[in-house]
Formats: sequence, structure tokens, C-alpha cells
Amino acid sequence: MINFTDWGIIPYSQAYEQQKTIFERAVQDKINGKAIQNTVIFCEHPHVITIGKNGMLSNLLFPEKTLKEKKVELYKVDRGGDVTYHGPGQIVVYPIFDLESFSIGLKDYIHLLEEVIILAIAKYGIKSGRLTGASGVWIDAGQTGKERKIAAIGVRSSRYVTMHGLALNVNTDLNYFRLINPCGFTNKGVTSIANETGQNMDMESVKLLLTDVFKQLFI
Repeated sequence: MINFTDWGIIPYSQAYEQQKTIFERAVQDKINGKAIQNTVIFCEHPHVITIGKNGMLSNLLFPEKTLKEKKVELYKVDRGGDVTYHGPGQIVVYPIFDLESFSIGLKDYIHLLEEVIILAIAKYGIKSGRLTGASGVWIDAGQTGKERKIAAIGVRSSRYVTMHGLALNVNTDLNYFRLINPCGFTNKGVTSIANETGQNMDMESVKLLLTDVFKQLFI
């Protein structure tokens, strides 16, 4: 049983603190032998750039002064992965899962998060897949010069309890990705559902689709 909740549009810092509170409580409950409520949180953030624990500041292409002028916040966070952008028109998903309740490890979990996106966007006629040596979901993976990322993934876990998750570009203004080398790559592009289909998408419909696919894969 998975609990799905939607925090709507929420500043990254507030979402992070709320998520961390739920995560830390879940870890403590697990230590104490209590059952954990597996939870999927949907939200959308105002403009923000986050850098993972192994991220490189060199992948930030503009000084913080420029980011402030553009009203883009900057955070160093405790997830895996490098640098990424979150903003309006992007669905961010934070699953707080006890992986042992699904009998999977971290590698399988990340694979399943990618599969959620692959299956969901296929409903819009978008064929996507994985790229060797890079997490996330890609269009034209392996076609040099054409690869473009539609969803980023970054996860933290403790005692097989997870936090952070995935970010799917739906109606995202892709120009903001020019502020960074997305996920540390300098030779690959980014895209969105709207960019691939030529249609502005209804965000709530995409969330419902993601909910259905989560229920299919995490049983």
C-alpha cells in the first residue's frame, strides 16, 4: 500500500525540510521495528538549482549573483548525482520507501524509477530509454549528438529507506538548463514532454498517469 500526496508548488527548502522529517521518522521507526508507510510525494518547485553530494561547482555555468538576478535559488543537497535544475512545469516526485518491503535493493529501485518514466511517457507516444553510465531517462539514447534527458534521478537511502527521487520535465522552460551542465554532461541535451509532443500538457493528468504506473511497478 502506497500513500500518494501532492504538495503543489512549494519552495525547495520547505519541501526538503518536510521530506527530511518524514524520512528521518521512517528510519527511526524501522530501527524500532515499526512498519513504515510507503509514501510518494508530488510537487513543483520555483526556480532552483541543486547540487548533489558528489556534484562539481564547475558545472554551474554562471555566478551566484547571476542566479539571484534570475531569481534562481541554489542548494547543496545530500542526494546522489551532480547538478540539476527544478522549476515550474516540472513534476518532482519524492518517494519515501522502505525498499525491503518491496524486496528490492537500491540499484533495482533506481531501475524501477526510470521504468516509471519510460512507461508513463510512452502513453504520449514518446519512446525513451536508459543511457549507459548515466542515470535518468533519455530520448535517442546512444545516438551521439541527439541524446536528450527528459527525467533526472537522484536518491539518498539509509537502512534501505529512500528520499529524494525524480524530476520529469513536462512543460519546463528548458532555457534554464543553460545555467548548468545538466547532471555534469557538456555534450547532451535536455527535453520535455511538451517539447517532444508539441503540446502543452495538463500537469494533473501527468501526475495521475505517474500514480497509476507507480502502483503497477511497486507491488
